[in-house]
Amino acid sequence: MPEDLKHTPLHPSHRALDAHMIPFAGWEMPARYAGTVREHHAVRTGAGVFDVSHMGRLYLKGPDARALLDRVVTADLQALDIAHARYCMACQDDGGIIDDLIVYRLDTDSFLVVCNAANRKAVVSILWKQVRQLSKVSIEDQTTQTAMIALQGPLALDRLKSIADLDAGSLPLFTCAYVEVLGEKTLVARTGYTGEDGVELIVGARGAIQLWQALLDAGVTPCGLVARDSLRLDAALRLWGNDMDTTVNPYEAGLGRFVVLDKAPYTGKEALLRAKSEGVERKLIGFDMVERGIPRHGFTILSDGQAIGEVTSGGYSPTLSRGLGLGYVPASKAARDTPLAIDIRGRQVAAKVVSLPFYRRPKP
Repeated sequence: MPEDLKHTPLHPSHRALDAHMIPFAGWEMPARYAGTVREHHAVRTGAGVFDVSHMGRLYLKGPDARALLDRVVTADLQALDIAHARYCMACQDDGGIIDDLIVYRLDTDSFLVVCNAANRKAVVSILWKQVRQLSKVSIEDQTTQTAMIALQGPLALDRLKSIADLDAGSLPLFTCAYVEVLGEKTLVARTGYTGEDGVELIVGARGAIQLWQALLDAGVTPCGLVARDSLRLDAALRLWGNDMDTTVNPYEAGLGRFVVLDKAPYTGKEALLRAKSEGVERKLIGFDMVERGIPRHGFTILSDGQAIGEVTSGGYSPTLSRGLGLGYVPASKAARDTPLAIDIRGRQVAAKVVSLPFYRRPKP
């Protein structure tokens, strides 16, 4: 790694903060460190590290913790084993997505909910509403007391092994374990948001800088928000606020497989039952650019010259060397190979519907 990157801080603003309070809730991830394409390829071919401490980290403990969460999320947490994680959503009464989450079962009556930074207060609020009926549970927001660092890429597990006495490869996907890393108790989770293998590390704020620096010294490339976005788009991982929000239900967003309908009632269940039985009028599709062009969020999607939707996420993929994107279109226009066009600054550029994800990492 070049010398100028070996001591890159978690975030430029951290220089003015007390080390014991790093990171803090509400700051924005840096856009880039070494350059977007370089960071993108580092994750696809080696190992990259992201400071994702802005994500919310909510801990629920007590005999009612599981029952409380089951009243809120689309997953069946009774079926979730200890040290396992589940991707799911919290929805409104009408099925609109309040947030997408990962729930970790740390012990019989102990859970961790990782939510999007922008929705942390909303998620905390809906959890507290349930406490009125289920009182044997505590909810603790530890976002500002902990750091969250994502180590991603085909060499990520090897790089972690160089600083921790842990064979992370022994952890199946979507499982987690507490281990000591550089003298700090650390939750290591086999999860991520890049389409590559890797882990996410949650450590007390006091240990954040030491962990970050150790990974850089081990040859891991620091990566920013733009690379994270291009990587997750390759893998067709939805972004709340772009590809889903409270106006979209999971079936429209292509996330119906993460909805469990044969469990006790939870917020939005009746609306989701209707959406599944009646079908949806619009669907989130993936598209490739047939002609040269880079689609962006907000660009119009056309069919036969008529506007039928809007790009929710789009860009150029350094991995696949082409423009691609996601967007909502009428269900009748969602079939694979359906011809479309994207209005790119007044020019209609040919595209077509493709299967998702755009990219799958090679099997070992």
